Amino acid sequence: MFTGLVEEVGKVLDIVNENKIWTITFECKKIVENISIGDSIAVNGVCLTVNEFDENLFKANVMAETIRKTNLGFLKSGSLVNLERALKIGDRLGGHVVSGHIDGTGAIKEFKSEGNAIWISVVAPKEILKYIVYKGSVAIDGVSLTVGYVDEEMFKVSIIPHTKESTALNKKNIKDLVNIECDVIGKYVERFLQSGKKESESKIDRDFLRENGFI
Repeated sequence: MFTGLVEEVGKVLDIVNENKIWTITFECKKIVENISIGDSIAVNGVCLTVNEFDENLFKANVMAETIRKTNLGFLKSGSLVNLERALKIGDRLGGHVVSGHIDGTGAIKEFKSEGNAIWISVVAPKEILKYIVYKGSVAIDGVSLTVGYVDEEMFKVSIIPHTKESTALNKKNIKDLVNIECDVIGKYVERFLQSGKKESESKIDRDFLRENGFI
């Protein structure tokens, strides 16, 4: 689990693709402090497992499915990425609960300044937008943000100067793809409702009604 509070902006040093398994090397400093092989690190919001590291970098393997579902496939040497280590029990939860499992990608449509903040408009598919709630939480490239607007085609978030300066979002351009993770609560609620409906439909049929004297 993560919080969506980026700890460091790292840089891609190398990408190797062997048999549809990508090994990506990330340059960083803070992130490799007190980590071990097998630890989880969110890279642009994607939960990856550390398989090698030293004081200046770590390496992680990325599967083909992750490449298809996220923007990691667009990374190249020199690309900047948002990094966050997994949440420890007892840490402050300053953002929101982020699993590191991306729901899909959206495309940046617009940047608009308002005072010292910047509004970012993101066009996203309907299967993602149905989980986006006004004033709810969303993670964009691993950054925990609050939804300030949503309609049937896009949603908007506002970033403060600290977020702009401490993440890689300020390096994005119009039409760039961003990873989106919706608030997990909404997905669980939908699943429970669907399960309840199926159980209801499976138990109450004509035979049930006849046996209990309704017809």
